[in-house]
Amino acid sequence: MSTSSSLSSYGRGYWPMVVAVAAASMMLPFSVTGAAVALPSMAAHLGSSVGTAQWMLNAFNITFAALPLASGSLADRIGRRRVLLTGIALVGGLSLLVALAPSMAVADMARLVQGCGAAAVLASGAAVLAHSTSGRRRQLAFGILGTSFGAGLALGPLVAGALVEGAGWRSVFLLVAVMSVPAWLCATRAPESRNPDQPALDVAGLLTFTAGLACLSFAFVRAGAAGWSAPSTVLLLVAAVALIALFAVVEARLADRPMFDVRLFRRPEFVAVVCQPFTVTLGFVILLVYLPAYLQGVAGRGILASGLLLLPMTAPVLLLPLAAGPLAARTSIRTVLTGASALIVTGALLLTTLHSNGSPLALALPLLPFGAGVGLAFGVMDNAAISTVPVENAGAAAGIFNTMRITGESVAVAGAAALLTTLTATRLRGGGLPADAATRIAGQAIQGQVDGAQHTALAAGFTGAFHTLGLVLAALSTLGAVLTYLALAPAAPPRAVGQS
Repeated sequence: MSTSSSLSSYGRGYWPMVVAVAAASMMLPFSVTGAAVALPSMAAHLGSSVGTAQWMLNAFNITFAALPLASGSLADRIGRRRVLLTGIALVGGLSLLVALAPSMAVADMARLVQGCGAAAVLASGAAVLAHSTSGRRRQLAFGILGTSFGAGLALGPLVAGALVEGAGWRSVFLLVAVMSVPAWLCATRAPESRNPDQPALDVAGLLTFTAGLACLSFAFVRAGAAGWSAPSTVLLLVAAVALIALFAVVEARLADRPMFDVRLFRRPEFVAVVCQPFTVTLGFVILLVYLPAYLQGVAGRGILASGLLLLPMTAPVLLLPLAAGPLAARTSIRTVLTGASALIVTGALLLTTLHSNGSPLALALPLLPFGAGVGLAFGVMDNAAISTVPVENAGAAAGIFNTMRITGESVAVAGAAALLTTLTATRLRGGGLPADAATRIAGQAIQGQVDGAQHTALAAGFTGAFHTLGLVLAALSTLGAVLTYLALAPAAPPRAVGQS
């Protein structure tokens, strides 16, 4: 049984609640893309190594990806507003600590804890909206949520670039801390809701999943530095597979109180929606994180100019989510999500035309369909995930969906770093550079720090790496489009349709 404030009595608090969730959600992608833009300047100022600097991104991503499931279950049990308020406070407070960090090690630890807060916001925010809205108000609220998340992604590189150039890298993290204050104040006016029958927290599942994800991310970092065949890389990959397998066993045995409720996967619509992040946002996030480094280091663009060049990809993510809901109502979610994947396939294939001396128009050619596809998907994914399960399980559904989303993104960020480093280093070794030096220079390049003496070879290697990445993303998105089209076929059982 779920308890919550009545919708009718809460009418006047609708907008403060929506503003709170929207503002908090906007902070999350900005904490990823903004940090990526600030990283080169931050690493140079704090004097960190490539590996230590990379963990500033990975530390946040690990806890951000691992904890939405636990946060969603905890929100259902102790109160969704309570978890939302705690998450906003952690994101803002730890961002302030990063801004004041005297070393990269302190920043890495702060980002690790900040990811916990981000996971809490991600899972509880959608659940708060699901329990406090219905009908057109729910559609509007989730459209605004998608737009806000898209705005954080879209404006992140541009705003962070302007801040780094004008006020230094610390200002990027100070902005997040400032944004958290009005978000927290508005969230205090949201209604509280909980499910008293929610089972206790699945500690075993939480530990095995988090450890497995950490090993996988660390393996990608080691692969970029030591190679894929290095004993440490292989050992970490084996440990990651073993821990994820153990997690699956634990969840299967905890049928009465699993963290990852496999019963929700009996609904084809839910399966289709939770798999979307792996094909829809994967390439988008990779480009947001690593394309600025390419534009700054290889193409010689400034930080702010790099953010402006990403606008063809980021602007549609800001504009299209609000249009996606009405479009899905006129057609179907199946049509919108399949079309979104098709647009991303187009953008990924066009990424093979990327050149370091290309014009802004040539760069816009692959980026525009990428952004359009992601923008359309963002407008329907969150609401679809929540709407395909009973309202009492909204927190768990949001946790599963967002775990899929952030796990895909965190693995993609770490995996793309290893892939780009490996491919670029291979090209440098082909030019006669020693293996260790090639790996070091390639690792610095993906952070925007280019060795001038190797610029020509590095430009060719880094560009070729992006071409290969485009083909990989095109293959994944094609698979996603086909699976979405089949899984959301209208032949679903009437019972499942009636319960959606």
